[in-house]
Amino acid sequence: MAASKSGYEGKIAGLYDLDRTLGKGHFAVVKLARHVFTGQLVAVKVIDKTKLDSMAAGHLLQEVRCMKLVQHPNVVRLYEVIDTQTKLYLILELGDGGDMYDYIMRHEGGVSEDLAKVHFAQIVCAISYCHRLHVVHRDLKPENVVFFRQQGTVKLTDFGFSNRFQPGTMLMTSCGSLAYSAPEILLGEEYDAPAVDVWSLGVILYMLVCGQPPFQEANDSETLIMIMDCRYTVPARISPECKDLISRMLQRDPLKRASLEEIESHPWLNGVDPLPTSRTTVPLTSYKSISEEEHEIIIQAMTCGHIADRDTIQEALEADRYNHITATYFLLAERILREKQDRPGQTPSAECNWAEPGQNRRPLSEPLDLGRPRELTGGVSMLSSPEIPYSAVGPYKDFTERTETDSRKSLTIPINREEDNPLSGHGVCGHF
Repeated sequence: MAASKSGYEGKIAGLYDLDRTLGKGHFAVVKLARHVFTGQLVAVKVIDKTKLDSMAAGHLLQEVRCMKLVQHPNVVRLYEVIDTQTKLYLILELGDGGDMYDYIMRHEGGVSEDLAKVHFAQIVCAISYCHRLHVVHRDLKPENVVFFRQQGTVKLTDFGFSNRFQPGTMLMTSCGSLAYSAPEILLGEEYDAPAVDVWSLGVILYMLVCGQPPFQEANDSETLIMIMDCRYTVPARISPECKDLISRMLQRDPLKRASLEEIESHPWLNGVDPLPTSRTTVPLTSYKSISEEEHEIIIQAMTCGHIADRDTIQEALEADRYNHITATYFLLAERILREKQDRPGQTPSAECNWAEPGQNRRPLSEPLDLGRPRELTGGVSMLSSPEIPYSAVGPYKDFTERTETDSRKSLTIPINREEDNPLSGHGVCGHF
């Protein structure tokens, strides 16, 4: 094992075996891990609570609340929250195909429009669902879109800058990443929540079909000017319909920007089904989505494995808890569904052998195409300094200086106001 159990706290020891690092920031690290009982691989985001000030803790709490609320096939699933005295562990669904940024960088000049349509439609589907629940992401970018090859889908992740909003009510917090942020955020103005996500969708679509960001100059000051002037060039090879959709999203005036309904009904996306061919039901969003027979198999396996008794399991499911009981239940359920897809006609066994060695486990040492380890640029993980310099258009902090060898490292805009901080006046630690 790459990580020993002595290296982390007792609440997670025995539940998950932590392995190599997938990404890291100032306050958080993401680890590859295995759920001990089921043998399923997951991602574990480990946040050091001792390094959080009240503002950062507030946005961490908001991230957890939003991820619990947003359960969708195109959003990375939160399985469990483990809160200890000094650490917060978020147990997350593990993508097996890397992120969209690396994917775009492997396709010089962008991907085909037919392929881009499928990926983009799935991202739009996820954001549309979030907005219907009055959740704004505020950090949409290719780095926060993850490929799930087995499921044939892409999923949205990193809700570190997300927040609840009320339609018609403006937000004030400046946050996100320079290359993907709407002009009104960079100006430090009040802004309409859905409109800033739509701008970022425009940047993502441009990158998918063109292979590079629409606003990218030699330095951040020049990039800011291009964004404020909304100056970009679309290659001649891009279809008129795709150009039109990009232009509808990259509007300087947020009132003129396309709505999500207009994006979904745009001619460029006509006939595109955002659901993968397999129409997989993984990850599950409710225990009611499986059959009574499958439910009984899982209950038997969990009681036999001494996870909990039947009544406790049922109570945890009905209360929609995010503890080890519900995490084990859903990981087992998803395993059953995958086995049904792989071996149609076979009925899963109710024997108590789920966690025995060799039960269809992928070795932790076996490589996964998870992309290279990366800096966490969203959410609390990069909020490292209270000193915030000002540019000509508003406050920002260059937490990750751009280098010639890694264009991924773009300027990140931290929280600089407290008007929509969910923990303002409530101390550092909230209830996760």
